[in-house]
Amino acid sequence: MKSAWMRLAIKEARRGMNRGDGGPFGAVVVRGGGIVGRGHNRVLRSKDPTAHAEIVAIRGAARRLGRFDLSDCELYTTCEPCPMCLAAVFWARIKRVYFGCTRKDAARIGFDDKRFYDAVCGRRNPPVRMTPFGRGDCLSLFNAWRKKPDRPKY
Repeated sequence: MKSAWMRLAIKEARRGMNRGDGGPFGAVVVRGGGIVGRGHNRVLRSKDPTAHAEIVAIRGAARRLGRFDLSDCELYTTCEPCPMCLAAVFWARIKRVYFGCTRKDAARIGFDDKRFYDAVCGRRNPPVRMTPFGRGDCLSLFNAWRKKPDRPKY
């Protein structure tokens, strides 16, 4: 069945690519033998830099299932997830990702995420300047959350 899920991710990628929505990336989230989320790259169409196929598919699955914990799901994607998408996989608690092309394959067609991988892995400085500011005020907000009796667990 794995190859069928990957074929659907490829079909999703091709549809988005042909419509001009974004690059050749597609993904499906599978749970218990069925698709609960699907997506293709929509960065160009939506003008949203976070609209990667994996993010779109994860958002759809979470919306459909009515929860953010997707630990009983798997992700099939046409390419190895970038650092942002990998972080989304972690936050969604997805336990298994099947990917087609590698990050090196993506770099060869103009989607080079090496600088982001390097920054996340501590091999180089991030491509953005990070400056602490307003910690005291923000800590009071965090303390209010900590004391909130009905706060949900993440």
